[in-house]
Amino acid sequence: MTSYLYERLTQTAPSDDKIVIETPNGRILTYGDLRKESARFANLLVSLGVAPGDRVAVQIEKSPDAILVYLACLRTGAIFLPLNPAYTTVETEYYLGDGRPTVFICDPAAFERILPVTASINVAHVETLGNDEDGSFARKAKCHSVDFDDVQRGPDDLAAILYTSGTTGRSKGAMLSHGNLASNAATLKDFWRLTSDDILIHALPVYHTHGLFVAVNTMLMAGGSMHFLPGFNAELILSLMSRSTVLMGVPTFYTRLLQNAALTPTATSNMRMFISGSAPLWAETHQEWQARTGHQILERYGMTETNMNTSNPCEGDRIAGTVGIPLPGISVRVVDPETGVALPPGEVGMLEVKGPNVFAGYWQMPEKTASEFSLDGFFMTGDLGRINERGYIHIVGRAKDLVITGGFNVYPIEIESEIDALPGVAESAVIGVPHADFGEGVTAIVVPKKGASIDEARVLSALQGRLAKFKLPKRVLFTDELPRNAMGKVQKAMLRQTYADLYKA
Repeated sequence: MTSYLYERLTQTAPSDDKIVIETPNGRILTYGDLRKESARFANLLVSLGVAPGDRVAVQIEKSPDAILVYLACLRTGAIFLPLNPAYTTVETEYYLGDGRPTVFICDPAAFERILPVTASINVAHVETLGNDEDGSFARKAKCHSVDFDDVQRGPDDLAAILYTSGTTGRSKGAMLSHGNLASNAATLKDFWRLTSDDILIHALPVYHTHGLFVAVNTMLMAGGSMHFLPGFNAELILSLMSRSTVLMGVPTFYTRLLQNAALTPTATSNMRMFISGSAPLWAETHQEWQARTGHQILERYGMTETNMNTSNPCEGDRIAGTVGIPLPGISVRVVDPETGVALPPGEVGMLEVKGPNVFAGYWQMPEKTASEFSLDGFFMTGDLGRINERGYIHIVGRAKDLVITGGFNVYPIEIESEIDALPGVAESAVIGVPHADFGEGVTAIVVPKKGASIDEARVLSALQGRLAKFKLPKRVLFTDELPRNAMGKVQKAMLRQTYADLYKA
């Protein structure tokens, strides 16, 4: 029996003794280790009662063990449900309540805090896993065999659920199949010409599409290796470039590396490719990077529901300000948001995507799923863009007011709801404002109640512990009233224009 995605990721694996993951503290995993240790984890999951289709929620710090849990889920037929460790207890409670996992694996330091939550929603097993091979899950796994008979899973079976913010209410779980993830990894491997000779500097988180599916899946399928860093560290990344070939990052990586005097053509001479995504890359950053290093950053476009849709070419023109052309096998079109009619090149409209990469739908939301697809099967991304005469795609805005800050998706309504509930607040509007470091800075515009005493520090203090750090506004500004159109809707485009220079030096 075979697990479709696991087999696709490992069928061309090099020799067992080739290094696949190396960490700064000296931990090394070979391809043989990956197979054996993921088997231990898979055997443990089965012993805990995990059956095909069950969810396994994981909220731990980045470590090689996080990848082993992911592979173990693929091998057991379980659905991998990764959660950001920065989520508050309130946020985590929602995700666990919606996903209903059989097993929840958390950081050892969070165990006591999260136990009442898991008890209240009847999570069968709560295990811990640290980033130093510690915790109950790692300890129990050592007692299990390094052999495992993989559970039969096909292309249409679910491999993962990734939660993505919604414009109203709480987050939605995007259901990604084995086929979705395998097809996208294979396409990217070929399009970016990744081989077993490539060595990736991996400084991304592994609880979302970019760090897990784009980075890890493609490198495994290519048989390559990874310098697996706990997070972004400019000095460490620069020191690794002499023995690496690829860096995948968000725009913040590149703006911060540009601030380091050690970034030179010599320092980057061994590198083959610098890839950027998860947020818009400023054209100025693209141009400055090329001037400083001699390399062009390769920008691409994707989202949780679709993985990667487009990319600038590995060889050929990489045009600053564009996200490249549709990947092979993927159709991208621009339509009139009101009529759904396809628009000619150069006109701005809603981007729609169709291909084997597009998700199966939203977890337990059939009506929402149906509303997000056109009658001919295209997924409505909610992004506004245009396609030029050469087929290159420009993202010009987001119809749903999504804010992308440092590679993380933030929807304003979640923050607005928290701010509006504060004493002294009449209403608020949250927008994304251009920010050289983060792509967009989360910015709150607040209307105080008449006579209320409220300031920026008080609002930010109240939000601490209620929202993940990346969702917290970088600035809270005050105004007497919010601009509205004739229908009474807040004109966020006007607010973005008003505060467009807020974070400029």
